[in-house]
Amino acid sequence: MENEILLSKLAEKIRTCTLCPLYQGSTNAVPGEGPADAKLFFIGEGPGYYEDQSGRPFVGRAGKLLEETLSKIGLKREEVFIGNVVKHRPPENRDPLPNEIAACSGWLDQQLAIINPKVIVTLGRFSLAKFLGAEKISYVHGQARRVGNYIVLPMYHPAAALRNGSLMREFEQDFIKNKELLQSPEIDLKTEDPEDDSDQIKLFS
Repeated sequence: MENEILLSKLAEKIRTCTLCPLYQGSTNAVPGEGPADAKLFFIGEGPGYYEDQSGRPFVGRAGKLLEETLSKIGLKREEVFIGNVVKHRPPENRDPLPNEIAACSGWLDQQLAIINPKVIVTLGRFSLAKFLGAEKISYVHGQARRVGNYIVLPMYHPAAALRNGSLMREFEQDFIKNKELLQSPEIDLKTEDPEDDSDQIKLFS
């Protein structure tokens, strides 16, 4: 209950955030949603048109695909946390700028600290970059890695899978690994030096 309250209070702060210019052109902030004890934390890029209108993450076609794929591994949307790297919509759905990502980084870090998920799923290259730096998504998608205190599973963004049919199969296959990770024995994760290759252990290839 305490974590639910903390998460709710954090969401209220995000809704009134003015740390970067993105808030000026948006209708609603999109803090993210899900339970405070979620085992899976999905991180996308930023809100689109429908997300900006509703204040909720992943409510368009990409969100529908995410929900459909979740159901294939026996999960409901309400059981996972879904958020984004930036909390306000970039104009015309452009890529978020480095200063915008940096301004929102603290919000995302606080959400992760409260929820403490078992698995972080990065959807697309911007959330991937937060945890794996300059790694290319085409090389690392579907490979779960240990990064600091977290297990991170990089995946293509569902919008990319919808745009490119050849990525859809890879998106669905990668998604199944979420179930495998959740069913695996608890792993003793400890903070390690990110420069050391041994820190990013491939759990599934």
